[in-house]
Amino acid sequence: MASAKKWKRVAASQDGFLPVNASKNAADLYSNRKKRVSKNKKKNWNKHSDVQDVELFLDDVRLQERAVGGLLSEKADDSLFFVDLCNQEKTPQTEEQPPPVTGKRRRKVLRPLRIDMILKHDSLVPAPKDVLSHQKPNAKKLRRIAERIKYQAAHGKVSLRQRQLLNRRPVIRTAKKAGSLQTDSSKDPERDFFDIWGGEVKETEDKGDQWYLQQTCKKRVKRPDKTNAEPSVLPAVEVIAPGGSYNPDFFDHQALLKEAHEIEVKKEKVAAKLKKQLAVDRDSKATEESKFQEQVEGLVEEEAEEESEDEESPPVGAVSLAVKKTEKQRKKEKSLKFKAQRRKMAQQVSGRRQQLFQLRSLKVLVKQREQRTVERRAQRKSNEEAALSQPRRLGRQRFKPQDMEVQLSDELAGSLRRLKPEGSVLKDRFKSLQRRNLIEPRERAKFVRKHKIKYQEKRAFREITI
Repeated sequence: MASAKKWKRVAASQDGFLPVNASKNAADLYSNRKKRVSKNKKKNWNKHSDVQDVELFLDDVRLQERAVGGLLSEKADDSLFFVDLCNQEKTPQTEEQPPPVTGKRRRKVLRPLRIDMILKHDSLVPAPKDVLSHQKPNAKKLRRIAERIKYQAAHGKVSLRQRQLLNRRPVIRTAKKAGSLQTDSSKDPERDFFDIWGGEVKETEDKGDQWYLQQTCKKRVKRPDKTNAEPSVLPAVEVIAPGGSYNPDFFDHQALLKEAHEIEVKKEKVAAKLKKQLAVDRDSKATEESKFQEQVEGLVEEEAEEESEDEESPPVGAVSLAVKKTEKQRKKEKSLKFKAQRRKMAQQVSGRRQQLFQLRSLKVLVKQREQRTVERRAQRKSNEEAALSQPRRLGRQRFKPQDMEVQLSDELAGSLRRLKPEGSVLKDRFKSLQRRNLIEPRERAKFVRKHKIKYQEKRAFREITI
């Protein structure tokens, strides 16, 4: 064994020898000396400190706390040891006389269930105290109230609330009149209890007892009047004008054509106005001469202006100093200010006196204002009634009325067989819902393709075209 170690030391001393653990020095692998480490640095404390004895001690302390409930050295002898006298008392009794045998079975000792023993906490360390569970809201206030009540009871004092309760007059209950129904029986403490899940039904109080109707859910909740109001006064189906018939009267048809003509004229006016606003005036366009004039403009005049500014510039540092007022000037300003205030007050007093002679004109003015208020109220009411027959703004889009369905004079048919249909029933119902404020005006969603379509010719098609 010694020869093997010797050969290893010799091999390690040779040049080019690489040990298994190259990070360590080869000479330190076979030395039994303890490595010296400087412990004046904090990073070496935990790395090179042996705290195993401390951890073993702490584990032992924790084990004693869980098993015994504290350290064994601090426990009393009575709690750790006891004298077993059971065998000494039973031995002579068993030798002299056996225990009496009776016909009754011994009562079985009640032991805890196995599931309860598993769930039982086996540690004797008490659980930490929950501070939040012992806290009460307004505990300080309630403690002061209790102390005050205790102090008043000790000194024979009565609080204001107690005095009011003692001095309250007793309520004299009058007998109920026969045949009279109580309007609100929910406030009567002597009312009968009614079980809503029971089978009995009250026939006599079904129409009069409000408490019974409310508890049995036979009394409906009062709805606000606004929920019953319709969103529009327009009819669901509007009848077309007489001129829209398949065989209309001449004058009715002409009136319908005139109405359609007025609508088209309004549309053309709006389009012409928009075109005029977006039109470009050719005379206001920039030409080559105007561009050159703008570029050259101001070059010669700027030099002359700079020279004139240099000549007329005032001397630097000239500051006007404020002249201090004399005592006489200050007194004069004060007296003028006081006179202006007195003059203003006198004008206000004379104005109030003058209003006494304007009572007639003021009465006429008040009547005019009242008349104007009545007219405005009537106008506002008429506008509200007119708004009920108009579509409201329910969404982002505005309501666009449907184009009028009308046929020209040469398109009229004399019978239903040759009648040419106009419009769409589905579109007409959709516009009717929008006009009556049942749904918001909307437009069809536009499909926008994110990627371009890639066309590729297949081999079979390419052979045919070639």
